Amino acid sequence: MSAVTQTFWAEHAWLPHVNGPVVEPDVLIEVAANGKIAKVTPDSGPCPPGAVRLAGLLVPGQANAHSHGFHRALRGTVQVGSGTFWTWRDTMYRFAGALDPDSYLALATAVYAEMALAGITAVGEFHYLHHAPGGARYGDPNAMGEALIEAAARAGIRITLLDTCYLSAGFGAELTKPQLRFGDGDADAWAARAAELKPRAHARIGAAIHSVRAVPAEQLGTVAHWAKMRKAPLHVHLSEQTAENDACLTAHGVTPTRLLAEHGVLGPRTSAVHATHLSEEDIKLLSDSSTVICMCPTTERDLADGIGPARQLASAGCPVTLGSDSHAVIDPFEEARALELNERLRSRTRGHWTANALLRAGTEDGHASLGWPEAGRIEAGALADFTVLALDSVRTAGPTPRLGAETAVFAASAADVRHVVVGGRQIVTDGVHQLVPDVPSALHTSIAALKAS
Repeated sequence: MSAVTQTFWAEHAWLPHVNGPVVEPDVLIEVAANGKIAKVTPDSGPCPPGAVRLAGLLVPGQANAHSHGFHRALRGTVQVGSGTFWTWRDTMYRFAGALDPDSYLALATAVYAEMALAGITAVGEFHYLHHAPGGARYGDPNAMGEALIEAAARAGIRITLLDTCYLSAGFGAELTKPQLRFGDGDADAWAARAAELKPRAHARIGAAIHSVRAVPAEQLGTVAHWAKMRKAPLHVHLSEQTAENDACLTAHGVTPTRLLAEHGVLGPRTSAVHATHLSEEDIKLLSDSSTVICMCPTTERDLADGIGPARQLASAGCPVTLGSDSHAVIDPFEEARALELNERLRSRTRGHWTANALLRAGTEDGHASLGWPEAGRIEAGALADFTVLALDSVRTAGPTPRLGAETAVFAASAADVRHVVVGGRQIVTDGVHQLVPDVPSALHTSIAALKAS
């Protein structure tokens, strides 16, 4: 382990324990020059000279396992009138058509800075906005993906760029005009382009299948093989709406889950995003393959997709992670809370998830699904990525610190994030982003430029 270069003292911290995570007081965290935690000492006494004092509750940095960065521009705009799915999609395509590498860099930097302010230290960017409008290639065919990687660096967070294969508008259907910039022609061409993307210290490269309707069945295996050879994460939208299931049954005679299984897509490095409308056989296929399930509760409710069987999938053995998806809200604590509250509405009973389990979904399991297994825990050897929540706000005041996990999940919001550290570097201090000083202005300016174009 490298020499210690930074020391933090947390008033309270959510730490791993043999019997399950617990909140400990007066926790000293020593960080090495390589950005990893060298030592964690609970009950260390008062904050020592030279240490950075972090008042509140320290938890691992949150992993946003599913993001479409440019969708942040839709917030509010797609709620005009009745806010149907079709008005949402039309607006989405309009913004998608307005972006270029420079404007996407500006927007994504602001969006990732908003994520940092919300306690997110790593994002899985499900990226399919590859080419210029109409499908023409940029001089660098990965210019848009490189913009996202640079945006994460500017915002101070980690990114897994999930380069997405998107080849058709539906089963047997050619891409429509707004979708032409998503496509590479076929999966081999996608694989060749994606292979040119290189990881960085803050960035890793994964793959994604947009959906079974967007990648022809005979080409699903090409994407799965690309990810397998690189031991990279593989993500896929799955059964978000019943229309996808119906169309897949018509085209192939099987459910989307069965189709993915038949082509080698499922497995422990694969994350099925949404997984809202599943049969019992689908659930067994997912659990038998140890496929990860990424739930995006605030988007699923915003788009009226439905409530997926997350509890049933978790009970069957599927790890569960969380994502903000369309960024109707960027608040990892709201996503975690919604997973339990949605299940209460569906079942009319309480107590499906503990606060510890929900925090793990948003931290350790989320990071693992993005190819960062060394993140998401406060322990020696883990990446020094953590978030500190105020315990004295109007939302969090009252409970004892020992109930910090419950307070974080069921009371706190992104507004309670006070400090964020990534690799031992302070990215947010006292609620202020240190690299993007005025995040609201950055969001306003970048989104206004798209609306004007």
